[in-house]
Amino acid sequence: MKAFTVERGVLAPLFRSNIDTDAILPKQYLKLISKTGFGQYLFDDWRYLPDRVPDPAFILNEARYQGAKFLLAGANFGCGSSREHAVWALDEYGFRAIIAPSFGDIFYSNCFKNGVLPAQVSAADAEALLAATQAAETAETVSIEVNLDTQTIQCGAASYPFTIDSFRKHSLYHGLDDIGQTLQHADAIRAFEARHRQQFPWLFKEQT
Repeated sequence: MKAFTVERGVLAPLFRSNIDTDAILPKQYLKLISKTGFGQYLFDDWRYLPDRVPDPAFILNEARYQGAKFLLAGANFGCGSSREHAVWALDEYGFRAIIAPSFGDIFYSNCFKNGVLPAQVSAADAEALLAATQAAETAETVSIEVNLDTQTIQCGAASYPFTIDSFRKHSLYHGLDDIGQTLQHADAIRAFEARHRQQFPWLFKEQT
């Protein structure tokens, strides 16, 4: 899994509340059997017109937001069904962090399993970041720095804190998914297996 330490890049505002996982990745794409290929379908119903021509009215189709690393959203981002595919789509599209006042619980957990930082900020700070993007000229963007170590978002001269528990912070900082976290204890696991084999040898006898 990709680690997250310090990332710098463009902030794209999609400041709507209650964006659910079906809006992030519509259900018809869940039939794909690979973990890749979802980025092209991110926000599919919003990004494209019925003939699959990019909708120029959708914010992420604006030229200035191509390659954006960060997405600014409203409260309860990622609510709805538990599909992990929604995070896969965001990650493959190129977003390294989602900034919002709150997140759907399962979506929030899925982010950490896939190297995407869900940076939870206060409602006031989310509004301030939105104001910064709105103050930019039409052809300009707002570039920010997201620092996981200090748990801050730097936007110009302003710094905004975000919350994250220490365990998830450690895992994301070091690029550890659930399997990676378990493998940190590989020596202890092997030692236990050896003791268990010695203590209960009959459990390991081959059947004749």
